[in-house]
Amino acid sequence: MHDESLFAERAIRAGALGFVNKGESSYVFVDALRKVKDGNTYLSSRMTAYILNQFVNSPEEPRKSRIQSLSDREIEVFELIGRGMITKQIASKLELSPKTVETYREHIKMKLNLANGTELTRHAVQWVLEQG
Repeated sequence: MHDESLFAERAIRAGALGFVNKGESSYVFVDALRKVKDGNTYLSSRMTAYILNQFVNSPEEPRKSRIQSLSDREIEVFELIGRGMITKQIASKLELSPKTVETYREHIKMKLNLANGTELTRHAVQWVLEQG
């Protein structure tokens, strides 16, 4: 499961009025729909705390982690690398060419300031483990 804060923040910045993690129960989903329908915003308590923490610690512009600088597709590739998939497997799973996956790998290495594929794999595995 992806880090909720990463995708929830992107969704809210893009104009969404709420965000429900896909692992939540249907009761939470219905509650979120009702709140948004009534003109309110819905975020989990975890996400609300995260946003408030970001605001309090840096009121002008919350600092982005390096991972947050990745595009959604780069995060997908990064996660699959962290799950032990090789380029060919990632390409097949995401219905991309291996060359396109290699391009994503290069972009990820640049954005995360990683020297080589070994560092990329190590960081990706660590990130996946941290996500639970």
